[in-house]
Amino acid sequence: MLIENVLFGPKKNKITNAIKMLKIFEPPEGYHIAFSGGKDSIVILDLVKKAGVKYDVHHECTTIDPPELYIFIRKNYSEVNWHYPKRSYFKELVDRGFPMRQHRWCCEFLKEKGGRGRIVITGIRAQESARRKKRRQFEYCNKNYEGKKYLNIILYWTEDDVWEYIKKYEIPYCKLYDEGWKRIGCIGCPMIYWKRRLKELNDYPKIKKLYEKAFIGIYEKKKSEGKKSIDRWKDGKDMFQWWIINKTEKELEDGPLFS
Repeated sequence: MLIENVLFGPKKNKITNAIKMLKIFEPPEGYHIAFSGGKDSIVILDLVKKAGVKYDVHHECTTIDPPELYIFIRKNYSEVNWHYPKRSYFKELVDRGFPMRQHRWCCEFLKEKGGRGRIVITGIRAQESARRKKRRQFEYCNKNYEGKKYLNIILYWTEDDVWEYIKKYEIPYCKLYDEGWKRIGCIGCPMIYWKRRLKELNDYPKIKKLYEKAFIGIYEKKKSEGKKSIDRWKDGKDMFQWWIINKTEKELEDGPLFS
């Protein structure tokens, strides 16, 4: 809950605490808001506005998010500054190889370079993962992006807190949440459960086709370089199917993932 009773002292108000934090750390140049368009980022932007501090809003457009998200942002948040990767993600995919849960280069390439030398407001929450439970509300970027710092103002909010806030203040949100999406991010993200990843790719066939083409490119590139690591796959499409669930087509009980 946004307002919690404590054994001793006044009630704990998460909204008030977030606003106080924003006022305490406000830099002269204002905050850099890392805005994804998801439920957490619309809450942090609303809190920043309520705090009355200086800020500018930035969206790192990955080009592989759901189109509905881009439509939502453009309709409701005209103040957002859009930033695009200098090179196509799928060309980068061919050169770097496919990202895995244990080895992801994609987030750094697509999302994390904004806000150099600034205090960046994020919408990360400790509830989301074991790694995020270790984060602090104010912290320095460990990649040393020219003194970049993070202020995670809703770090200790729950998902229920976020939705309570959205409903309380009647904040518009992306319609995909009403269609069963729990998180809105890159289509094909290696961090999500494979069945969800497969569904997203099937729901957006144009993006799936770009992935397939890129995996064919990865396979051919490695083959031309004489890499023995590709011997486990018969072609780029087979590699792509393995990447989705870490199994080859022959191992799939229900047949191939894609016809």
